[in-house]
Amino acid sequence: MFRSLAPVLVLALALGTSPATAAEGPTQLLRFPDVHGEQVVFTYGGDLWRASATGGTAVRLTAHPGLELFGRFSPDGRWIAFTGQYDGDEQVYVVPAEGGEPRQLTFYPAHGPLSPRWGYDNQVYGWTPDGLRILFRAGRDADGGRTESALYAVPFEGGLAEKLPMPTAGAGDYSPDARRLVYSPLFRDFRTWKRYQGGWAQDLYLFDLASHALTPIAPSLRTERDPMWIGDAIYFVSDRDGTLNLYRSDLGGTQVEQLTFSKSWDVRWASSDNRGRIVYESGGALELFDIASGATTRLAIHVPDDGLNRRPARISAAKQIEDFELAPKGERALFVARGDVFTAPIEKGPTRNLTHSSRAHDRHARWSPDGKRIAFVSDLSGEDQVYLVAQDGKSAPEALTSGLAAMLYAPAWAPDGARIAFSDKDGKVYVVSVADKKRLEIADDEYGRVLDYSWSPDGAWLAFSLAEENGNNALWIWSAADGQKRKVTATPFSEYFPAWDPQGDYLFFLSEREFAPQFSQIEWNYAGNRMTGVFAYALRKDVAHPFPPESDEVGAGEDEKKDGEKAAEESGKDGDRKGKKESAGDDAKKEAKKPVRIDFEGLGARVAAVPVAADNISALAATKGLLFYTSEAMAYYGREAERKPKLRVFDFKKREATDFADDVQGWAISPDGSMVLVRQNGAFKRFEAKPKASDPKTVSTAGLEVDRVPAEEWAEIFDEVWRRYRDFFYVRNLHGYDWKAIGERYRTLLPYVAHRSDLNYVIGEMIAELNVGHAYVEGGDFEIPARPKVGLPGARFALDPGSGRYRIAKIFAGHNHESRYRSPLTEVGVDAREGDFVLAIDGVELKAPDNPYRLLRHKTDPVTLTLNSTPTEAGARQVTYRPIDDESSLLYLDWVDGNRRWVAEKSGGRVGYLHIPDMGAPGAYEWVKWFYPQIRKEGMVVDVRSNGGGNISQWIIERLDSRLLGTRFGYSSDHPQTYPYTVFHGHLVCLLNQTSASDGDIFPARFKKSGLGPLIGKRSWGGVVGISGTGPLIDGGTIYVPQQATNDVDGSYIIEGHGVDPDIEVDNDPAAVIAGRDPQLERGLEEVMKAMEREPRKLPTRPADPVKTP
Repeated sequence: MFRSLAPVLVLALALGTSPATAAEGPTQLLRFPDVHGEQVVFTYGGDLWRASATGGTAVRLTAHPGLELFGRFSPDGRWIAFTGQYDGDEQVYVVPAEGGEPRQLTFYPAHGPLSPRWGYDNQVYGWTPDGLRILFRAGRDADGGRTESALYAVPFEGGLAEKLPMPTAGAGDYSPDARRLVYSPLFRDFRTWKRYQGGWAQDLYLFDLASHALTPIAPSLRTERDPMWIGDAIYFVSDRDGTLNLYRSDLGGTQVEQLTFSKSWDVRWASSDNRGRIVYESGGALELFDIASGATTRLAIHVPDDGLNRRPARISAAKQIEDFELAPKGERALFVARGDVFTAPIEKGPTRNLTHSSRAHDRHARWSPDGKRIAFVSDLSGEDQVYLVAQDGKSAPEALTSGLAAMLYAPAWAPDGARIAFSDKDGKVYVVSVADKKRLEIADDEYGRVLDYSWSPDGAWLAFSLAEENGNNALWIWSAADGQKRKVTATPFSEYFPAWDPQGDYLFFLSEREFAPQFSQIEWNYAGNRMTGVFAYALRKDVAHPFPPESDEVGAGEDEKKDGEKAAEESGKDGDRKGKKESAGDDAKKEAKKPVRIDFEGLGARVAAVPVAADNISALAATKGLLFYTSEAMAYYGREAERKPKLRVFDFKKREATDFADDVQGWAISPDGSMVLVRQNGAFKRFEAKPKASDPKTVSTAGLEVDRVPAEEWAEIFDEVWRRYRDFFYVRNLHGYDWKAIGERYRTLLPYVAHRSDLNYVIGEMIAELNVGHAYVEGGDFEIPARPKVGLPGARFALDPGSGRYRIAKIFAGHNHESRYRSPLTEVGVDAREGDFVLAIDGVELKAPDNPYRLLRHKTDPVTLTLNSTPTEAGARQVTYRPIDDESSLLYLDWVDGNRRWVAEKSGGRVGYLHIPDMGAPGAYEWVKWFYPQIRKEGMVVDVRSNGGGNISQWIIERLDSRLLGTRFGYSSDHPQTYPYTVFHGHLVCLLNQTSASDGDIFPARFKKSGLGPLIGKRSWGGVVGISGTGPLIDGGTIYVPQQATNDVDGSYIIEGHGVDPDIEVDNDPAAVIAGRDPQLERGLEEVMKAMEREPRKLPTRPADPVKTP
């Protein structure tokens, strides 16, 4: 077995550095610090550590596979509160500052696991000054969207957490007398977007807990975060000068002083002892700022971590298979998994790892026609290149290409083994000679990538499709003889996925040519469905129709065989004869002696339809006498398709298509066309390539193991992310930043990565430098504990102090006819009422300071509550309900229904209300559900506050922008129909706020551009450079690279980094919201009513009957 021992020069050409090795000197990547007296606490490698405030060796406080974060000392220094994942989800814990057993304080289920950009639920911020309660942020009561959270205080002794009055909140800190807080109403502390100044930029305020008065503190266009109340001043972090630095403000918020002046590394996660010192992280280390002297001290701390997460280990790669194929005759399977290339036996023999390296991400492996070598793509050199490796694993991989600097896609061997075709992310298609490594660029798609290149049986021609200006694809054929490419497609219709007839007579392809649309059930509109057919080009003028007329006339059948079936049968016989007379290794040579001839003149007109019913077809392969293709059901947005994808096979002789395999997640045909490897229900099964094949062989993936060296793997991931941003970023200048220098700077932190989440943090900080939205990193291989199920009732509890018992304070009404809005305590037969005392849960008595959610944890079966109208056992009743594990949908529905009822009441039923939570599946659901029932209202408030984005804003704008062009009256009603039928003829307004994001930005911008009505609220997020996938990282992690900008009709860039400005700015003042008001909604209704009064838009009444008598 080959194992690479040469150092992998990740980013080698660009950065000139070597892979991450164990770090020397003080430990870095110390995160989320706090200080008290002469001690600091921080997170390193996912665990809590304590060290001296002068530096030195740290002491471990926690050790758990989950994360322990945000340690905060109690005012007396005896305890540390923190957010931990001990029981699966993020909860608030306390532990003695000297170490000991953590005690859990919160039990309501945390949202998550969340992507890093959303941070962590139940995030601890500190303590009340008296040390009796812990302050933390959570999203448990968010109603208007996932971006909302609030601050809570949970008693140190246990019990229910109390929500602070502010409607929404991010970070916060109490005043010394606990009568006020300094806080941010918004939370985006984990967003990887530096120097951001859109609508979501956090400002700080002083909030009076009694009067609810609000005082702004030192606002700027950019971010103010990490507020700390120390004496008579507010300390905070801001990037108003380009880098996050420490600032001080007076309590009036007008006198601001900058305290630190870093130009390279941000000041992050500042926290104070509320007396005289502030600790924060900067450049991976902790720094201590002394308020009295203004001096900053960098702490040299050594963390004696056991390096468990960096420890090399042999692990299974079976769940991370990226690609698979078969050997030339189907004897073995080829897998790419966890960045290595493997071959595995179908039944007997060893599994071979051919590449063995954590330091390279190997992808797209393909077996050579003679079975001796395997071509694959690897970043072994620091850039993607095509490599060859012996299939027996007895020699090192050899680079077939060099000098390329872009992501590459699957190599395709010519059947004679002389050439390999491949493509890159820029749409370039290359052919490289295996013998002399000479490389030709043969095509360049100006609109996207090319992934459907296919060789002719003799290896002399390469077919592929290129995108056209109209958005469709056209087929092209390149000649190896003269080096020219020629366009085949002669119609305006899309043609793609070419597959060569093994006899060289036809070129099969897919095309959308079934134009019978599907009706919509909700409006007079249509959807394209089952439009794709299979077609064939006759490559020469003398080639017969592939499907000549059938006839039972005497003697006719034999003539027809000469035109059609006989050719396929003769080809099959040839194959049989070859098998008897020649060795398998000579097959390719034999085929190469039969050149494929093409008559290009008139080729685009020599097309025939394969008699396969039009369907949703997504892949195609041709073997002798057969066509294999994938058939998929119609896709739904927010609902599973009616069936899983199928592999189907068309038999030329019988002229019929039949199902080959169900529930298919991919398939590959052996180069000789004899076998098919199907990924089915998670297993890999090899079938004979014939209709109604049975008795498949299941290929074991148990032997797919890699020797993982985490430090090497993390270095490869870092470099691959760096390259993908270089390659895929939407503008070539990367916003003018020196991307090489940025990569060099952040790469210095790699030796200190002790946990996969640390790597996500370092990568996140690096990509954040590009100052763009949608720059995200998430996932990867680290243990996330199983999250506990909690048997939630769809209600809220409140403590009755007099009895020490809990009552049902609120029951969410729900919509029990919809599963997503099922409310357990309102279902038929459940006798629970607001105000009831909950005396026991499943027979376990409930009393303060116990927490009701502790008793509901790990409840998945029906839950029984003991309820009574009084806090006594006498007269109590047993009530059983079917629990849910997430109440966020019920909170959302409660908020939306409240808004809708308020609008209806205040407008006398004349105005409708519609909230769209995002521009994805949930948003589409709410739009369809609520727009059409309100279509005859005189006005409509369209609310996209906290809209999380997606991609359906076009659908909605198209419908709102539809104009009334006429009406129709019939005999059955005096009420008119409209033309178009589902046009909305009333007046519109749009509500937006700081967290209307992405496509939730684009919607109000297009709403305004279309002149549909005024925008009311606050400036939106301002992130509209869209993302699409670039493939998984080596360990299954994911990155998102901003790839498509949003531009105006003149091509200018819009919205990004600023947001969409409202026409009428209205802030939802906390005091008003606490009082039960929604000023933005109030103003929206006011503007609609004004427009209705100014310009009534009512449908006409029936006109007088026409008289047509002379």
